Amino acid sequence: MELSVLNIKGEDTGRKVTLSDAVFGATPNEHAMYLDVKQYLANQRQGTHKSKERNEVAGSTKKIKKQKGTGGARAGSLKAPLFVGGGRVFGPKPRNYSFKLNKKLKEVARVSALSLLAKDNKVSLLESFTFEAPKTKEFKNILSNLKVEGKTLLVLPAVDKNVVLSGRNLNKVKISTASDLNTYDLLNTDRVLLVEDSVNVIENLLSA
Repeated sequence: MELSVLNIKGEDTGRKVTLSDAVFGATPNEHAMYLDVKQYLANQRQGTHKSKERNEVAGSTKKIKKQKGTGGARAGSLKAPLFVGGGRVFGPKPRNYSFKLNKKLKEVARVSALSLLAKDNKVSLLESFTFEAPKTKEFKNILSNLKVEGKTLLVLPAVDKNVVLSGRNLNKVKISTASDLNTYDLLNTDRVLLVEDSVNVIENLLSA
């Protein structure tokens, strides 16, 4: 698969880059992508939820009414779960939601996501660029020149502070380095803009 390299004005530079079939032309593995996205979202959870059980609720332990003769059900404590303000039965407790996935499976998932995007013609190549200072307006102009709409993922070969600061305030723009790409970001976008030098980084990471 060959892609034309565009400049920041949206014009064709005349150069073309051949994408590796091993990374951008593989058969997608849906279950691998599902597991990788599931792990990513699980890792975002803080797991700090907690409710009090009856032994943790503050209150008297005095029997609230006599055992027999009231006509109602017997009751021993106001902290019982059936009373308002009582403890909760089997409530949430702090826990760690993260789980392990094999490194190779995660690589298969990323290759699958990249191949899906390439198949749907959602990948564009952009020549290397930078800003002298952070300018969101200039970043928006680039997106406008490229006629990009919807969620956009810009992939840089390495961290460029001025580019990151220019785009981080835009609602539908995500900026990532090639080495930090994850399946969730790839599937949660309408267009991927690969800076030219990032292609080699991605292929070296995933072609093995």
